[in-house]
Amino acid sequence: MKRVAIQGGPGAYHEIAARDYFKGEELEIVPCQTFRDIFKEAEKDPQLIGVMAIENTIAGSLLPNHDLLKQYHLRIAGEHKLRITHTLAALPGTTIDEIGEVMSHPMALMQCEDFLERLPGVKIVEHDDTALAAKEIREREMKGTATICSRLAAEMYGLEILAHGIETNKRNFTRFFILAREEMLPELQKDNHINKSSLVFVLPHNEGSLSKVLSVLSFYGINLTRIQSLPIIGSEWEYQFYVDLTFTDYQRYQQSIDAITPLISKLKQLGEYREEKNADEQ
Repeated sequence: MKRVAIQGGPGAYHEIAARDYFKGEELEIVPCQTFRDIFKEAEKDPQLIGVMAIENTIAGSLLPNHDLLKQYHLRIAGEHKLRITHTLAALPGTTIDEIGEVMSHPMALMQCEDFLERLPGVKIVEHDDTALAAKEIREREMKGTATICSRLAAEMYGLEILAHGIETNKRNFTRFFILAREEMLPELQKDNHINKSSLVFVLPHNEGSLSKVLSVLSFYGINLTRIQSLPIIGSEWEYQFYVDLTFTDYQRYQQSIDAITPLISKLKQLGEYREEKNADEQ
């Protein structure tokens, strides 16, 4: 059995991502209150696997999570792209007309704005977690309160689904990283074809420094699929760059890393793994 740490309560989208990625395997889900707690739990248990959201196609990157990858020693073992489908759920027997309050995570509320606008007079209440909001409604028997959560959470906590697929943008995907210690990678990646990597590095504050790195990567046939800059705290106007690269030739990829190393500083390879297509493209 694999032990998998997630942010959020049981039934959260992180759990769905974990069960999708390890489909058919027996999992013990370890709920964590914060993303940092995933890394702290992994420090205590060398066999623990982490699942952490890194970006969403609507909300963009989860910037604090990038720093966690740099601060701690877990490696990216894989990725999973999950289509996010929201449901409106409440205590059994409740109708939509009886809903006076909707409680959920701010991200879920934002992603369902068009639907919520069709519920005039409904109070919007922010909660730390979609699944835990569902749990709270069940445990406190909160009549007249609904939550926006996953179908799994609604079923897990015995809520009735009043509406399904209520997200405004149907092309709503969240990308999750599968995290593990270095020594676990051979087992987790034994059947994977490695064709993607994630790096973080610092560039000198010189004209054309980023352009030179991109030119080298292009020369070696490396595709830059994402770049995210974050300020370096304590160093005004200096930035670190998080990049995702895809490649078809692993040797050429290694050569490209050797070639850009003299142009950058503080390079950390966060992980090499198999690129995953969107769920509806597989």
